[in-house]
Amino acid sequence: MLTELDGPSQDEPASPDPYLRDPRLGRQRRLVLFISAGSCVILAGWIVVLAATLPHHFNAHHWRALWVNFDVLLLAAFALTAWATWRKRQILILLLMLTGTMLCCDAWFDVGTSLATSSMWLSIADAVFAELPLAFLAFTGARRLLRATVEAAMPVPAQDQSPDGREAAEEQGRGDAPSLRRTPLVGAGLEEAFPGSRVLERADRARQMTSRGSGAK
Repeated sequence: MLTELDGPSQDEPASPDPYLRDPRLGRQRRLVLFISAGSCVILAGWIVVLAATLPHHFNAHHWRALWVNFDVLLLAAFALTAWATWRKRQILILLLMLTGTMLCCDAWFDVGTSLATSSMWLSIADAVFAELPLAFLAFTGARRLLRATVEAAMPVPAQDQSPDGREAAEEQGRGDAPSLRRTPLVGAGLEEAFPGSRVLERADRARQMTSRGSGAK
């Protein structure tokens, strides 16, 4: 099993992932990039509109159902996190991130909606001493698990000569935990999932054409 996790041996070249070489996937990646960039622009404009037009006071409907349902979802997140911790599943990393994010949202809206009310200090104490510390523990745990997974199952490839790759390899050589910010994504055909890979693809094609031309002579 450990051999399978390590991937193909040095003698066997890694077979490219056919899904990542599908032209339709390339169009989907460009579409995702376009939607992500467009969403940033639209959301930035929408924030300005909300800041200028939203009223300072508003009577919300279904207030009780809103908070009860949110707490039910938070309870489900805690339960799934406990299950994943007990079963030692990789999904624990995602569940910790989800639970931490929900706790931050809970603290944000608890404090924000209770300002200038009698329950303001209770909400602040709840956020400072319960919700935010739990969120910090969840994010810290997810980060440690992710770094441990990267260090154990996805070492920095020796052929990566980029500055980030060399720095991550030096950290690994010193026995330090790998930095998630500097550790590059690895995987068969994964480099094709990013826009910068088109430059590498064109350079690779140029080298292949040059080698074929020299071979024909």
